[in-house]
Amino acid sequence: MLSTSSFQATGCLNEPTSTLFHSHLNNTIQTLESTDLIQVAISWLMVHGGYLTLLGGPATVATVVFLARIQWLKTNSLPHAFGRTNWIYWPTQLFIGIGCTILVGLAYTLIINKVHFNGMLPSVVLMVLAWATAITLNKFEHRYSVRSSDALFMYFVITIVTSAITIFIMHLDMASNDMNSRELSEPASAVVVYRFWTTFIIAISVGFFVEALPRDQTKVQRLARENSVISDQELSNLFSRISYSHFQKTVSLGAKRPLTGGDLHHITPANMMTEVHFKRISKSWEEEVAESVVAKRPPWYLIRFINDYAEAVRTEVEPPPRRIGFVIAGMMAFFSMITTVCLSISYQGNMDLGISGRAATVAMIYRKAMKLSPHARQQCSLGDITNLMSVDAERWIEAGRYMPPLVTVPLELIFAVVLLYRLLGWPIIAGLSMFLIVIPTQAKLGKMMNTLQESYLRWMDSRIRLMAEVLSNIKIVKLYCWETPFRNKIDAARSRELVGLKSLVIIRSFLSIVYSSMTMLIALVTFGVYSVAGGPNMTPGAMTPEVIFVSIAIFNLMNRPLGLISQMIFRSIAVSVSMGRIQEFLLKEEIDSDAVQKFSRQEQPLDPDSSRPLALVIDQGTFSWEKARVPSTLEENERQPILSAPHNSLYATKPVLLDINLKIHDGSLTAIVGRIGQGKSSLLNAIMGEMYKLHGAVSVYGDMAYVPQQAWIINASVRDNILLGKPFDQEKYKRIVSAAGLVPDLQVLPAGDQTEIGERGINLSGGQKQRVSLARAAYQDADVYLFDDPLSAVDAHVDQHLWQNLIGPEGLLKNKTRLLVTHGIHHLEHVDNIIFLRDGQIAEHGEYHELMEAHRTFYQLITEFSTSRKNPQRKKKQSPTGSNSQYGAVSMSKSNDAEVRQEGCDEYDSDSNEIETIVEGTNEKEDRPRRRELIADEKMEDGKVGWGVLRTYLKAASYRNVFICVLFVVVAQVAQISTNFWLRYWMKDAEERKREDQQPRPVAFYLLGYGSLVFLYMFLDVTVSYITWVACGLRASKVIHNQLLTHVLRLPMSFFDTTPMGRVINRFSSDISSIDDKLPSEINNFFVFFALIVGTLAVIAYSTPLFLIAVPPLAAAYLVVQDYFIRSSSSLKRMASVSKSPLYQHFSESLAGVSSIQTISGLRDQLTRKNDDIADDIIIRHYAYSLDNRWLQIRLETLGVATVFIAASLAVSSAGVLDASLVGLSLSYSSNMIIFINYFVRSVSEMQNLLVSVERTQEYVEKPTEAPMETSTYRLEGWPRHGRVVFKNYSARYREGLDLVVKDISFEIQPSEKVGIVGRTGAGKSSLTLALFRIIEAADSFWALASDPTTEHMTADDIIAIRERRQKLSGSSDNTLCQESGGSIEIDGIDISTMGLRELRQHLAIIPQDPTIFAGTVRDNLDPFEEHSDLELWEALERAHLKQYVASLEGGLMFEMTQNGDNFSVGQRSLICLARAILRKTKVLILDEATAAVDVETDDLIQKTIRREFKDRTILTIAHRIKTIMDSDKVLVLDKGRVQEFDPPSELLGRETSLFKQLAHQAGIVEDQTITS
Repeated sequence: MLSTSSFQATGCLNEPTSTLFHSHLNNTIQTLESTDLIQVAISWLMVHGGYLTLLGGPATVATVVFLARIQWLKTNSLPHAFGRTNWIYWPTQLFIGIGCTILVGLAYTLIINKVHFNGMLPSVVLMVLAWATAITLNKFEHRYSVRSSDALFMYFVITIVTSAITIFIMHLDMASNDMNSRELSEPASAVVVYRFWTTFIIAISVGFFVEALPRDQTKVQRLARENSVISDQELSNLFSRISYSHFQKTVSLGAKRPLTGGDLHHITPANMMTEVHFKRISKSWEEEVAESVVAKRPPWYLIRFINDYAEAVRTEVEPPPRRIGFVIAGMMAFFSMITTVCLSISYQGNMDLGISGRAATVAMIYRKAMKLSPHARQQCSLGDITNLMSVDAERWIEAGRYMPPLVTVPLELIFAVVLLYRLLGWPIIAGLSMFLIVIPTQAKLGKMMNTLQESYLRWMDSRIRLMAEVLSNIKIVKLYCWETPFRNKIDAARSRELVGLKSLVIIRSFLSIVYSSMTMLIALVTFGVYSVAGGPNMTPGAMTPEVIFVSIAIFNLMNRPLGLISQMIFRSIAVSVSMGRIQEFLLKEEIDSDAVQKFSRQEQPLDPDSSRPLALVIDQGTFSWEKARVPSTLEENERQPILSAPHNSLYATKPVLLDINLKIHDGSLTAIVGRIGQGKSSLLNAIMGEMYKLHGAVSVYGDMAYVPQQAWIINASVRDNILLGKPFDQEKYKRIVSAAGLVPDLQVLPAGDQTEIGERGINLSGGQKQRVSLARAAYQDADVYLFDDPLSAVDAHVDQHLWQNLIGPEGLLKNKTRLLVTHGIHHLEHVDNIIFLRDGQIAEHGEYHELMEAHRTFYQLITEFSTSRKNPQRKKKQSPTGSNSQYGAVSMSKSNDAEVRQEGCDEYDSDSNEIETIVEGTNEKEDRPRRRELIADEKMEDGKVGWGVLRTYLKAASYRNVFICVLFVVVAQVAQISTNFWLRYWMKDAEERKREDQQPRPVAFYLLGYGSLVFLYMFLDVTVSYITWVACGLRASKVIHNQLLTHVLRLPMSFFDTTPMGRVINRFSSDISSIDDKLPSEINNFFVFFALIVGTLAVIAYSTPLFLIAVPPLAAAYLVVQDYFIRSSSSLKRMASVSKSPLYQHFSESLAGVSSIQTISGLRDQLTRKNDDIADDIIIRHYAYSLDNRWLQIRLETLGVATVFIAASLAVSSAGVLDASLVGLSLSYSSNMIIFINYFVRSVSEMQNLLVSVERTQEYVEKPTEAPMETSTYRLEGWPRHGRVVFKNYSARYREGLDLVVKDISFEIQPSEKVGIVGRTGAGKSSLTLALFRIIEAADSFWALASDPTTEHMTADDIIAIRERRQKLSGSSDNTLCQESGGSIEIDGIDISTMGLRELRQHLAIIPQDPTIFAGTVRDNLDPFEEHSDLELWEALERAHLKQYVASLEGGLMFEMTQNGDNFSVGQRSLICLARAILRKTKVLILDEATAAVDVETDDLIQKTIRREFKDRTILTIAHRIKTIMDSDKVLVLDKGRVQEFDPPSELLGRETSLFKQLAHQAGIVEDQTITS
């Protein structure tokens, strides 16, 4: 009960009694401080403003906020026009109005009775004003907003709480026995006021209830969702957002079934999207370039209460009321809950910051990559830039998580130190001196970590770069059997990467141990000094329960900020290094947008000589692929910008193109010819602005389109590849598809033009890819077309079709300006102009007849190699200048197409009905042919990560190491708990000895015991960290990476045909990075926090055994919440991991076609938007995953608060029998229980989610591989000795479920026989070569089935059974699948299916259709196994006609070739492949269109070399140029996968119905070729 003085202190005073209150205030507070904490709080409130502080202050702030909000809505928002929710709006307004009326009545009562109640009257007036303003605000909120007002919601809560406190105070006053009438002018006034407040709080509570009702099903919010993209968060009220209840339905859905991307699109606010953050951050970046947590209150008062209560019982004095203890316990729970809410909001804000920063960084990296200069492109490989996206940009997440604590951690430490100083006094300063020892060490280690982090990321870049290169050229790697040398290179990079990571984690482990044990060291020093001289006048300090366990509680508060310091240091260094790498990339040189002056077609000038419009002008142009270097003789102030130099002589850079003067007329067809390496492709690149312009000017009039020599194909349907974002025009599309010769191809594709094309066009032939590329360029309807030798990839008859229908003088583009780089000379007499390049200069330029009459180099080339010139009767009746009569814009009309002659191209003579069949009605969704998918959606497992995945990781880490780690964790936790029990023993022993008048033990005894336990704990903790990080983590990471790499290199080509490279790269970058860095940390946290929880429960149970009753329900609640959470969390984590693969895939496709992208108008913006869309999908999934964690945090910490409250309440209920020291120990542990359990469950969840990375790597590890690399099958030494090749009823398909591409082929090639292989596109020519190398296996053979993904979990016996069943069915006439399956290939009498792949492939040689170069030296590209001497390499280069060029390079054989060989021409790359074949002295050589990319003169030299160098070898030659195989011993003619003809060419040419004769006739060489039988 309150005394009179306490009643006065509450503020129920009139004027005469206020003086009495002030005179007794100090004495009252001193009395209350020792008895009732509630009275202290009330007294403090009344001294500091009374009700004016409690009620008037919030009301004043609310009024200002309401008015500001109203003004903001009127200024910055528009009415939503969705109406208002009347059943919420009017009741809210009504009850607010009732509340205002009650307050007015209360104010009138106070005035009439002249009762002030210490500021209550002005408070009520302010509240009336606030709620009156709230009525207006509510009106505006319903007009402008679709959710509850945050300001109004918050004031509702504040009003209810402060009104409840007011009622509570008045209730205490009225319950006081000392209340009398002389202190009030009217005895009933207090009761009347009490009733007013009770009525008011009821009215406001009802209004709040209505205002807080969910609105997701209201008409307003339904209309809002229908009319705009709006997230659930933006529709939720304040409580739903801070408790993350708006995410509940997603969590519930995830608990029922696996989540999908469509379940998350309502989660993320619009302001989280990529474009928003990119604009914000890029603006800051451009400006920069242009200019150059809440601490918990320790259970101090509760320990004092328990101690006072126990002391009162012991001394038989009336103890303080237990309600005080329960109130204190409740306040502890309340403030813990406030802390939880604040921390969750802080965490989510930090995660939002990290997600936003990452999205903006990825957007900036993509945009920058699209603008890199040629020199910068050579410096940055696909792997390097992918690593920036997958690893460095991810550091933003860590920055969002760990950078804000840089501000809060010092504040928490200062707060804790202040509390310790008030409790212990100056000895805490002695304890803090330990920091002076740590700071220099930390600075040194931080510097070391910075260096090691840079080294680690550099080697990671190297590994990812190698992986990207191998994966993008995996077919070549398999054909050459180069898996081993590339594996060795990757292993070397990985080893260096792991060395750097090991050094990092050792230092990080040491830092984390230093800081995690720092509080114990500080406590050791502090207690030592305090026990010796911490009392008054330097006397020994009393080691009481309050001192010891409150100190321990405060030291525990310091654990979190101190533990974060090591993480902050490590993460800050990692973020700093990554941001530095990104910054370095963003500052790289960009392509000069002013190098080419672009104008519209309407601005074309007239040629002064002919008065014809000009489409392209180059004036004295000098260009280079290398950045210009200023000679050292120039003074610094004489240096000029690269692209504005007056003349190339000022530069040390060797120009590639020199003094180019060129005028191209509008609508003309210009051919660019010359030998390989003379600058033909470079000239096109100079026109596109892709080279350094050292001197001169380039002007282009109109839009450009570019067709590269190696076709750029994206993973999309055929139609999407052609349209490339342009609107679909059916008539235009049909004309272009016909002109590009794609009609026959679309007829045989499974879904016509809706058939999906694999990554890099993997499921198309070289000719098909090039025709798609041509069709795309034509569909762009550009003004200037740049063709870089597109006809070299197609057969002769297709060449004729494309020339006549698309490119040539009568083609679809006849009125467009066309520049055609070509190695063929058969079309030159039909072009308008010819440019002959030699040594980077225009050697000859003019019309065909002018150059022939000049009798110079061009004349010699034509007379020596032109078949048509020797046979004038074979010339086509085409007008050489048929396109020059028209200069205006051309529409691709039907009449143009009808005029096209298709002589000799019957295969492509498709009437309109056939074209209609392919594309008719396909603009209507319902009429579209069903799309045949090649690339399926990435596989995701369902539900929680299985125990099998964890076992895989633990096995990789070694069960022995894991057991030792667990053992040390348990012992370390016992040591840690023992330190606190030792302190309790210290205190109890000292008290007992003092009470029994025994001689006290020396302080050194206690300090020695305490210090020994502290150092034991530190040693064990260091050991645990080392074992977890190094012995377990790094070992597991190494094993998992080795398994992944081994299996990926051994996967069949069918896997790579159907799997985008980005998915595989994602495993080697993001997933391996998580396994390297994050998973060991979470495993360590799992062990540590589990031990902490068990130890804490043991301590609490020991001190308050009744607590054990609460453990089962609490544990059950935790398990239910965790299980409920993990189901959705696992789905979200998998979705987040999967979402990155499309980003990497899109990025790699964009980099591969950057030249085309830069050239085609608007394409870069379109692809940038697509990149942003993919990045937005990543944001949505990561944001949902973050919300999922916050949802868990709120609920777990609520359970943690319940744990603390139960422990505290049990301690209060047993206050009379409990030892205060045990209670203090229990509460010091239970106060951290919330943190421990929260971190433990999050560690379990995060560990499960990180195990998704292990699961994803194991997905590839478990896939079926190719046949073994080696077998024990007997074979002759030196096989093959002769080179006899026999196909016996051989059939093959690319993978199970597809049609056969080679059907029942039987033929025999004799030793040293030269066989030419011809056939139309898609006939199976290249498939035949793949079969020889066993890239594809014989249909239904054991290894064809065993390497198929559908047999992934089958045993060998199962596969044999399937094979036998198919063989039994093969005789059935109704089983077309098996009729032509099986067969074999024999080389020198040995069935190659019985051999190991290494044994086979190393003894065959091939020059592939697409010449492939790897980043590295010329020597590495020729001889990766280092089996040959330099002399042998030079001889091979000489025979390949490349020695002179390589010798001119800096370093010769050690010259560094860039990725894909971009610093060599395509023709030169083909010669490198020829040199490889020369070095590999095998008896069987396959030439797969090996000379398609070289000029006719070089082709002739190569053919002579082949005939000379490989005269004793069996050669199979696939060629587009029929002339190159006319001297073959035999010609194999394929059609639709079957052998049509196989005889000497002389016999075939003698047959009137011969398919080979038709092809030779179309090539125009039949009459000239002398055939010798």
